Amino acid sequence: MTPAHMTTASDSLKKRLRDPKFRQERERTALARAVALRLVEYRAENGLSQSALARQLQMQQPAIARLEAGDHNPSMDTLMRLSQGLGIDFHIDITPEHVEVQLTA
Repeated sequence: MTPAHMTTASDSLKKRLRDPKFRQERERTALARAVALRLVEYRAENGLSQSALARQLQMQQPAIARLEAGDHNPSMDTLMRLSQGLGIDFHIDITPEHVEVQLTA
């Protein structure tokens, strides 16, 4: 396949977002993906393994792996633990359904 005929990840995502079920699941896990991205960034910035991060947060390594997978939304207790343990803030807005939300972590 030549580069001109290759599909980019962005193109693939745009196509998949046309599927209402895929779009609904992606929206449902938006927070989980944002937290996962921030955890991976934090580990990379600080040269930590999942195990080292788990020790820092007084958690088990499999819990860190689940958070980094970004498949399930973390509880408020977990977000508070991450915030306090890593010195990062999470900002959560409650907005009407018709308003587009930008998730940042």
